[in-house]
Amino acid sequence: MGARSVAEERLRRKQRLAAALRLFHRYGFDEGAGGHLTVRDPGEPHRFWINPFGRSFGRLCVSDLLLVDSDGTVVDGEGTINPAGYAIHSRIHAVRPDVVAAAHSHSVYGRAFATLGRLLDPLTQDACAFYEDHGLHDGYSGVVLDRDEADRIAKALGPGKAVILRNHGLLTVGGSVDEAAWWFFSMDRCCRIQLAAEAAGTPVPIAPAEARLTRATIGTPGLGRLNFRPMYEDVVHAEPDLLD
Repeated sequence: MGARSVAEERLRRKQRLAAALRLFHRYGFDEGAGGHLTVRDPGEPHRFWINPFGRSFGRLCVSDLLLVDSDGTVVDGEGTINPAGYAIHSRIHAVRPDVVAAAHSHSVYGRAFATLGRLLDPLTQDACAFYEDHGLHDGYSGVVLDRDEADRIAKALGPGKAVILRNHGLLTVGGSVDEAAWWFFSMDRCCRIQLAAEAAGTPVPIAPAEARLTRATIGTPGLGRLNFRPMYEDVVHAEPDLLD
């Protein structure tokens, strides 16, 4: 956190989370009441902030976010939480102390690719960010409402930055909201590109050595934060009320 106090860092994380939710709405990643983004509280790391259940991503502000305890109790804010969101995010935050933020929603191309039950291929430079750095939860047992299924998702995620949930969609994580959100935007686009490429013919993948080298350049936390920066600047300029 550097020289920032806990209160300053908390506000910063919540501002980034509110902005990410607005951007998910802008890009069409929200659908109905589904989808959830979280960020770990800097002062009480066993708790995390999450979007309220049944509220439009496109209307949420910093003041709307809810702080959730490890048992699912809302300890700050007014509203309820998505049970599936709590189940998934609570286990990821518990088993991955390095994860500050996580993002999951039902994006169109993420869901389409998830039906294939396979990992992304390194077909483009951008896709290399996920090469050998994402997992596959190769099973579907309904809406995630219990700890055992959430634990299986966390295990499939492993140490990576993302996991493809078969027949469900994408989930990304990072050491900041900026990273988790950017990896989601990027991964959904990579899914779209691979679907289009395979529909057109037989894509030529990037060789493993070059894919790893590229990942070391563009798949870093710093690049995730850098790529999110202009998106954050743009949405705050266009919708400054999100900071309320």
